[in-house]
Amino acid sequence: MTAVSPLADAMLLAAGRGERMRPLTDHCPKPLLAVRGQPLMRYPLQALARAGFGRVVVNTAWLGDQIEAAFGAEPPATDAGGPLHIVYSHEGRDFGGALETAGGIARALPLLGELFWVVAGDVFMPGFEFSRPAFERFAAGSHLAHLYLVPNPPHNPRGDFGLAADGRALNDAPERYTYSTVGLYRKALFDGLPAGNPQGLKAPLAPLLRAAMDNGRVTAEIYHGPWTDVGTPERLAQLNAL
Repeated sequence: MTAVSPLADAMLLAAGRGERMRPLTDHCPKPLLAVRGQPLMRYPLQALARAGFGRVVVNTAWLGDQIEAAFGAEPPATDAGGPLHIVYSHEGRDFGGALETAGGIARALPLLGELFWVVAGDVFMPGFEFSRPAFERFAAGSHLAHLYLVPNPPHNPRGDFGLAADGRALNDAPERYTYSTVGLYRKALFDGLPAGNPQGLKAPLAPLLRAAMDNGRVTAEIYHGPWTDVGTPERLAQLNAL
């Protein structure tokens, strides 16, 4: 893991193996699969840069060297965005494999500011705006996370989290939505994990979020724009056929 200064204000998750996407991911990491002519992970990186969040941590594991080789530390601007600087947290190189979402974020915490965006490198949200006002509203509050939820896709009909009328995210509710993978986070959400995760502990994110929801510390909103979890060859083919 390499250092960057100043601290990053976004993290892109790119460490997964992409088992459901095999055989396409046997020799190519899922975030590098092409969607409409460019690597899938380029879309959120460009959107972050356009919004002025150009300092990004990217975690890797499976075939992670390919990701660094493709993007480097300072990818050229290709979509009217601001400057982009990437620092890599190579979980595969350091620990032999991915650390799951919370474990990977904990590993990267020394590189991140007190508040930061998180987005998965394998979702396609071409119209999503990483809003500076949203970031500032989150900073002015005391919640530990703010999640962007989407209407449930066919592959996740039961959804993940509910949404109260006052904007609180709920563990359970009559109507639930799917977590888009995009959210704003405060470092304090990860206080139960060792800062920098020096032992490489594997830890999922959902239990941390659910515990914080039970304490009223997570908010959410519904995003109604185009969204695809590019998790199978069929979904990738459908996107590229449009």
